[in-house]
Amino acid sequence: MTVGGVRIVPSVLLQTTGVAGSFPAGLGTKPAEAVPLGFVFRSRAKEEKAPAAAKAPVTDSSQPRDPQAPKGRPTPKRSEARTQRRSVANTPTTRKEAAKRAREERRTALARQREALASGDERYLPARDKGPVRRFARDFIDSRFNIAEYFLPMAVLILVLSMVRVASLQNVALLLWLFVIVLIVFDSFVTAFRLKKALRERFPDDNKRGAVAYALMRSLQMRRLRLPKPQVKRGERP
Repeated sequence: MTVGGVRIVPSVLLQTTGVAGSFPAGLGTKPAEAVPLGFVFRSRAKEEKAPAAAKAPVTDSSQPRDPQAPKGRPTPKRSEARTQRRSVANTPTTRKEAAKRAREERRTALARQREALASGDERYLPARDKGPVRRFARDFIDSRFNIAEYFLPMAVLILVLSMVRVASLQNVALLLWLFVIVLIVFDSFVTAFRLKKALRERFPDDNKRGAVAYALMRSLQMRRLRLPKPQVKRGERP
């Protein structure tokens, strides 16, 4: 710029130091510098994690562990470790294997029940046959003579006689049928009375519900066909 023939040159050129459009030019005295966008939009979480990662101890994974150093957990016993390995190995992986395993277990349980019914083993008997009360009721019936156990053979005989086309034989069959029914009812009544008395004396504090009916149903079966198998002989005291 020329004033009165003298040329004047400005010594300092001022620039804006802020963002364009926010401050007028010439208000700052410091030259402008470029501001990176990463500094403005950087994540604070990364800055907080960086010092923690720097302070973390550096471990060498290739260094072998001292055998005497503690493992942080108790060493399992050999039996426990064997049981865990066996349970992992026996766990079915598919639905088909699980169904097959269930069928095998059911078949094994039924085989044990059949053996228990033949031998009288209390561990594998069905729930209706378990317990000292039910065992005493079975022995009470097996140790005595019961008219009801011959009901099936006598019923077959009466049926055959009633089918013969002879009036006298049919009348005999009818009278014999009535006589057998009366004998069975009378014998069952006497058996129930004696069994109740014996149960009250032998098991005063145990649950005896259903034991008499259980014994009477057993008395209707022939001795050879009874399950569980009889464990006492006739005339032997239970």
